[in-house]
Amino acid sequence: MRTCRLCDAELVTTFVDLGMSPPVQSFVPPEHVDEPETFYPLHVRVCDRCLLVQLPTYVAAEDIFTDYAYFSSFSDSWVRHAETFVADAVERISLDDSSFVVEIASNDGYLLQHVVDRGIRCLGVEPARNVAETALARGIPTEVDFLGEETGAGIAARHGRADLVVANNVIGHVPDLRDFVLGLRRLVADDGWVAVEIPHLLRLIEGNEFDTIYHEHFQYYTLLTMQRVLAVAGLEVVDVEELSTHGGSFRTWARPREHAGAPAAAVERVLAAEREAGLHALSGYAGFAARVARVRDDLVRFLIDRSAEGATVAAYGAAAKGNTLLNYCGVRQDLLAFCVDRNPVKQGTFLPGTHIPVLAEEALVHARPDFVLLLPWNLRDEIVEQLAYVADWGGRLVVGLPRLEVLEPARS
Repeated sequence: MRTCRLCDAELVTTFVDLGMSPPVQSFVPPEHVDEPETFYPLHVRVCDRCLLVQLPTYVAAEDIFTDYAYFSSFSDSWVRHAETFVADAVERISLDDSSFVVEIASNDGYLLQHVVDRGIRCLGVEPARNVAETALARGIPTEVDFLGEETGAGIAARHGRADLVVANNVIGHVPDLRDFVLGLRRLVADDGWVAVEIPHLLRLIEGNEFDTIYHEHFQYYTLLTMQRVLAVAGLEVVDVEELSTHGGSFRTWARPREHAGAPAAAVERVLAAEREAGLHALSGYAGFAARVARVRDDLVRFLIDRSAEGATVAAYGAAAKGNTLLNYCGVRQDLLAFCVDRNPVKQGTFLPGTHIPVLAEEALVHARPDFVLLLPWNLRDEIVEQLAYVADWGGRLVVGLPRLEVLEPARS
């Protein structure tokens, strides 16, 4: 019996079933390309009692995050987003050189570099040693560990409790959810703040963003379920911001209950939007799977038609979401010639499951494909500008989500 990570109720209701897929960050080195891969289900359920949408722990977090292929700094827009967040946080809660900031899942220091630049003491907590080493080399204090109640208490004992704990796009990545939020409470000062940023399930459903479902994303949140999760550790949401990142996210500002005070009007506004969409009742989660199937059919039909015409299609961005999309759609190298990516760690490997080769971006100039499929569609504006040169040979750009769309590249 599968039970809810938050309330322990039996999980019986399917949200969407995307079939079988390998872990999205398990890029295949060339020496292993002829060896078998392990595929796991991508069957997402919604809890009938507390409405938390969740994926069972098919792959252990330690197997995913101990050695990780995602480096945040390779996205210029994401680094700018982090810089803006730091500037806003400094103003919002009056951070200064006497403050202490801790970021959970701090990756390669993409965010904390801006904290360091302001002369504010900080610490990153990052489970992937290979990524943490990059942050350390950049002068970002970092500990290699997974956050839980015990590790949170240990970090607080060594470094002190934080005025601000940042948890951007990580609370969906933790299978032991209650232990994680108890770790947040152990880290934050009694009068401190916890900022949690995560894609908004409301926007995922509206935008058919099923490609953000993969094995390292164990939970998918509405503001309502985020409130319920943080309450486990005595943290109350006092404000919320709606963001455009990752196809639509929200950022909650929470405080320990004894210092929380009345919530801002934005909290009720977002909750009201969720209620109107039906997401505060189980019935609101029906129908998503059918819309997902239509997106798949449109993309596969487009690729088959282009192949029949003799056109070449390549992909840009070996993103995790792209691997979910391609595996769910059954796309292989006969329909997608190759993928390019700026991250040298991924170059020279093959995409998991599909075994499409990953090359450096220069391969686009050499091959001059007729179409370039943008897999990280959430960075669409940034990539369209970056790939302006595709127009030089008459090439066009394509996105598959939230619906199939052929774009004209910006002229260089």
